[in-house]
Parts: sequence; C-alpha cells; structure tokens
Amino acid sequence: MAIPFAFRIPFVEGIGCELQRFDGGHAEVTLTLNENHTNSFGVAHGGLMMTLLDVAMAHAARSLRLDAQGQSPGAVTIEMKTSFTRPGVGRIRAVGSVLHSTATLVFCEGKVFDEYDRLCAHATGTFKYLRDIPKSRPAAGSADEPHLQGPGSD
Repeated sequence: MAIPFAFRIPFVEGIGCELQRFDGGHAEVTLTLNENHTNSFGVAHGGLMMTLLDVAMAHAARSLRLDAQGQSPGAVTIEMKTSFTRPGVGRIRAVGSVLHSTATLVFCEGKVFDEYDRLCAHATGTFKYLRDIPKSRPAAGSADEPHLQGPGSD
C-alpha cells in the first residue's frame, strides 16, 4: 500500500509514481507503466527508469535525517551513474539504499525491477543535503540564478 510523500514533487505526481517505503536509509517507489512511459519499443523509457532511481535514492538519503515531525532536509542530486540491464515492463519498482553518509553528502545505490522481479537498471548516486534557501524570481532578462526553497528532493 502506498504511503504519502512528505512533500509535493509535481513531476513525480505527473508520472504516477507511488512511495512504498521510506525509512532507515531505504526507500522504494513503484509505477505501473502506461503508453506515456514507454519508448518506441513499447518498454519503459530509460529516462523514466533514471527518474525512479533518482527519486528512490534521494528518498533513501532523506530517510536518514527525519526529525521528530517526520521532516528531513532537502536532498539534491550531485551525480548519478546508471547501467541498464533489461527492458522494464509492467509494474516496475525502484529501491534505493544509502551506502555511506557524511554531514552534507550521502552516497546511494538504486535498482529498478520489473513486474517479474528481474533487474532492469542499477545506479549509484551522490546527493547533497540542503537547508531551505529563500526563493526569488529574477526580473525578466536578468542573468541572476534562481534560488531554491522548500523541503526539496528529486
């Protein structure tokens, strides 16, 4: 049974991803594939599988830093390496696990499995914990970089 995400991620909502586990350095997300998720071969698009890996690993990282209210700092992706082993079909799930963490960085591993529990993709990633940063919108034509705000995660 799906559990609610602790914060809203519009892109993840849009693809229909569901959170199944979020605790102790582990996270699991699932998705039932539909035509909008596939490539020209009719199997899970690689970008979709990378998104699921990114979300699962970032949530695994966040799950280590829960406060008394169940909130955690934001986690942003610093780098990610993905290997694809087979096409994803049916209901796919991505699991993320923390390998090592420091005060500001966390190193994770993720795997995507198809509905037959076969490995479809494997990834490693490095994530950085962030505090809330004030958000501002640059004026039209401004070269200023936008600032991030909120709980944040991939």
